[in-house]
Amino acid sequence: SEEETKSTKSKKKSTSASSSMFQASADKDKDKDKDKDKDKDKDKDKDKKTKKKGRSPSPEIEFDNLEKFVLEPAPQGVTVKCRVTRDQRGMDKSLYPLYYLHLDNEKKTFLLAGRKRKKSTTSNYLISIDATDLSRGGENFVGKLRSNLMGTKFTVFDNALNPDRALPDMSNARQELAGIIYETNVLGIKGPRRMTVIIPGMNKSNERVPVRPRNEYDGLLTRHQNRRMENLIELHNKTPVWNEETASHVLNFNGRVTQASIKNFQIVHSNDLDYIVMQFGRIADDIFTLDYNYPLCAVQAFAIALSSFDGKIACE
Repeated sequence: SEEETKSTKSKKKSTSASSSMFQASADKDKDKDKDKDKDKDKDKDKDKKTKKKGRSPSPEIEFDNLEKFVLEPAPQGVTVKCRVTRDQRGMDKSLYPLYYLHLDNEKKTFLLAGRKRKKSTTSNYLISIDATDLSRGGENFVGKLRSNLMGTKFTVFDNALNPDRALPDMSNARQELAGIIYETNVLGIKGPRRMTVIIPGMNKSNERVPVRPRNEYDGLLTRHQNRRMENLIELHNKTPVWNEETASHVLNFNGRVTQASIKNFQIVHSNDLDYIVMQFGRIADDIFTLDYNYPLCAVQAFAIALSSFDGKIACE
């Protein structure tokens, strides 16, 4: 239909513009002039964009290798629509629920499972590509999420080796996939939480630039704190708008989220607030939708969602 063609055209333009936002610093400099032209096109496109209607059904996503898929960035121009379910049944699970990520399609394709580790001094979640094997030593372990003592900052790792056990050249050392920071709410309990997400930038081939810190002083969170942002991308949650009718803060989730919750959020880049890198929100007591776009991968998106379940007393 004509409307679909229009939305596809504007999507292509916004996708190419958005991909440059996530480029690593070195590649970005070379492309600055190209970006200026793109910005002009983008302004012309803005009016068309606002007329776009609700989102189309979830695209068909197929893959042969699950581990490869969950660690690769979403294809450009494709929103990967997922569902997170929380299982709190049983004695242990009220304290240590299990979380599952499935594609939100007819087949409900399983992607990832996560659980909080017991006997850890800080919150520590294991992420696996097998719903029945959530052990640290298992071959299905693909990543983990670890918090600081306060539970306000989190780091997402892949499944490679701790730097202490890695080769001298660090080629088999683990990568940091994301840093997540929850800012304390100055106004106390009321009002939405503020999140900052730091991710590695992308190279010219749209692959993640590896970040393999030798120690915690070289990690994503410390680099961000010291404003050493080379090859890093900073994202934030979109500020909800106060709605007089409902007397609450609201975001437009295009029908993908149906229940109000402090956990509902959208992640954006400050250069384009209309490009939703990730959105997460409640649709039932223990069911949430999670949609993510380039440059995030499933492990990054799922880990960001898991961090929002954690009991951050300092941020509530």
